[in-house]
Amino acid sequence: MHVMTSSARPLLNRRLAEFGTTIFAEMSALALRTGSINLGQGFPDTDGPEEVREAAVRALRDGRGNQYPPGPGVPELRTAVAAHQQRRYGLSYDPDTEVLVTAGATEAIAAALLALLEPGDEVIAFEPYYDSYAACIAMAGGKRVPVTLRPDGGSFRLDLDELRDAVTDRTRLLLINTPHNPTGTVLSRQELTAIAELAVERDLLVVTDEVYEHLVFDDAEHVPLAAFPGMRERTVTISSSGKTFSFTGWKVGWITASPGLVTAVRSAKQYLTYVSSGPFQYAVAEALALPDTYFEAFRADMLAKRDLLAAGLEEAGFRVFRPAGTYFVTTDIRPLGETDGVSFCRSLPERAGVVAIPNAVFYDHREAGAPFVRFAFCKRTGVLEEAVRRLKASAG
Repeated sequence: MHVMTSSARPLLNRRLAEFGTTIFAEMSALALRTGSINLGQGFPDTDGPEEVREAAVRALRDGRGNQYPPGPGVPELRTAVAAHQQRRYGLSYDPDTEVLVTAGATEAIAAALLALLEPGDEVIAFEPYYDSYAACIAMAGGKRVPVTLRPDGGSFRLDLDELRDAVTDRTRLLLINTPHNPTGTVLSRQELTAIAELAVERDLLVVTDEVYEHLVFDDAEHVPLAAFPGMRERTVTISSSGKTFSFTGWKVGWITASPGLVTAVRSAKQYLTYVSSGPFQYAVAEALALPDTYFEAFRADMLAKRDLLAAGLEEAGFRVFRPAGTYFVTTDIRPLGETDGVSFCRSLPERAGVVAIPNAVFYDHREAGAPFVRFAFCKRTGVLEEAVRRLKASAG
């Protein structure tokens, strides 16, 4: 049936007009079509711990979570999230009033922004930023104000003066991501202290995306912003199970925040998915209680893969920013005689049989991100070795 529509009015809501197909969909399709190694999208190519997978199977068989779970999340998972925040960071949250389970961190971000923003509110986010941030701010009717992380030596750094200057009377919220995707920057205690002081001084809400909290390397440490003075009552802390336990398809995320903030976010979340991932919530509760040896081994494995890919990319001629966190390496393609990351990534599968993501799509200031390209290293070692071999061959 052909539906008649007014030619004057596009079908897509104008707030979302700038958000077409995501770059991840385009690059994953390209990987499939060319038979390339996909180092674009950040998902592992092996499942996480067997005992966690078995816990999900057990929950399914025992009939736990097969019907709607409670709106805030199953009590076992909320208790496990609270215990995790206490054990890792000394932050105490009440599982009944200060924890909310979501359909991954992506829904947590969407629900938080839809709940906390009014049309016209300004949101400061670091660019490059994960693409859902911009779309969720737009859906909430907010205005995004990017503060650019810039290359400085071997990493990308935040300019605190630039951040302060970006705050206006219309600023409602800071959207902070550390460890930072895609640059791999991990904000230091000094930087977080300054952000906390700014938020308190200007009475700003803060939403922090901490999904890579267990993937920090070298001398970096992850400290939640909620742990700083004056931040506990104004911060919505978001994390998830996908990146930490390598079950990205389960979509189990959560927020921790003060009761008023949790109530606000839950008001929006209940009309998005209502609830999700019932049996998986029980499995993730068990995963969060795994011994420290699991988290240490996970980090050590990713560190080895980071170093393998980073060294290979350097040998292939890229300038490499070795990440202090996450499972992505950002590179600069200018030493290869290239300046446009988007066209570089579109032609890379044909030339080298490898797929990467152009960082420019994560910027409002596209020119600032033009020469940067992101590779994921959350893959099997043999896959990374083959990708490196292909990249070196095509360069050489």
